[in-house]
Amino acid sequence: MRIFRHVTPFNFIVQFLVIFRLFSHGECGAVQLTADNFDTIIANTELVLINFYADWCRFSNMLAPIFDEAADKVTSEFPSSRVILGKVDCDKETSIGTRFHISKYPTLKAVRNGQLFKKEYRGQRSAEAFANFVREQLVDPMKEFKQLSEVQHHQLDDKKRHVIGYFETRDSPEYVNFAKLAAVLKDDCNFHVGFGEVTRAMHPPGQPIVAFRPAKARSNDVDESFTGDLKSYDEFSIWTTDKCVPLVREITFENAEELTEEGLPFLILFYNPDDNNSIKKYNEIINRELLDEKQNINFLTADGVTFAHPLQHLGKSKKDLPLIAIDSFRHMYLFPKFEDINIPGKLKQFLADLHSGKLHREFHYGPDPATDPPLQLEHHAGHENSKDDDPSKKPTQPPESTFKKLAPSKNRYTLLDKDEL
Repeated sequence: MRIFRHVTPFNFIVQFLVIFRLFSHGECGAVQLTADNFDTIIANTELVLINFYADWCRFSNMLAPIFDEAADKVTSEFPSSRVILGKVDCDKETSIGTRFHISKYPTLKAVRNGQLFKKEYRGQRSAEAFANFVREQLVDPMKEFKQLSEVQHHQLDDKKRHVIGYFETRDSPEYVNFAKLAAVLKDDCNFHVGFGEVTRAMHPPGQPIVAFRPAKARSNDVDESFTGDLKSYDEFSIWTTDKCVPLVREITFENAEELTEEGLPFLILFYNPDDNNSIKKYNEIINRELLDEKQNINFLTADGVTFAHPLQHLGKSKKDLPLIAIDSFRHMYLFPKFEDINIPGKLKQFLADLHSGKLHREFHYGPDPATDPPLQLEHHAGHENSKDDDPSKKPTQPPESTFKKLAPSKNRYTLLDKDEL
């Protein structure tokens, strides 16, 4: 997502003076970002880490001196043209807060080469942790290969997704776009690049090529080359993001807060770490049958050993893997039998039953009348057989959500109602 307004060469001197003035008065701490300087700084700085805060928020006040200390630490280590730690008072700069969809204070977002990171900073709030984050972001994410054999299938991790670029030189506009995108998507794909003689067998003279290689161990997808215009960042970004950020994502303790904040129920495959086949089958079914559900559900996979607690919550353990469950952020529902995903429409019906309320209703009262055995629907003299008086149909409660506990905590953020902004 590109988030700064276009900066023309005509305005370059004015913008340089704005940035120079910020750092020429000996002021310490994070740079105060306003509507007047925001786009200028974003457009002219390689990496900007932004603290969106409110003065009345106690967590913002706790963070402020730590973030200022981190800014001083980073300033002493890197030139301001490379890195700035900035802060936005969202009560005064409401337009910026709205532009970035701020829903809690403090929120920490990073921008690299004018591109907003997909993920917020959610790590430790210490000066050293912020400084380490900056250092890590400035490490070149690309692995340069000197021989084509280095990027053959057997040499690459088949559980990871890879983007491979074959270029003549480093100063081509196509490579510049490749490098920018690698910085943005480095957590989602491994980027490999080769130059000159080593790559000439792979592309026509003067015509660089970029190829995508899926995670072969966990997907039936095939290799694919980009056929658009590599000089168009937006066109290349759309294609690469679609490849690197799959429909089915892996949930970890590091990204769980981010995923829960998206607000969509989870459909989760819990798998044994040694089992790639169930992941491949799950991916295949999701992509074949459930593409129209991607606006309503987060499709996830989870290491069943790492996430043993949710399994226990469902009355299951490692020996029951693989298994599929829904976490609606209120309750959890177990898909009866993993092998049934091979039955066309079975998993889709499971989701339909969530949306209709049938899963919740049947957990309370047993199967709906339409699916009860015929004898249970008969009326007897002087007595109507109903769910309210059938002792076998006493209400039961489905297991409570476990993943909602990984959402942004009120012990760490001031959470805003959606209409406050």
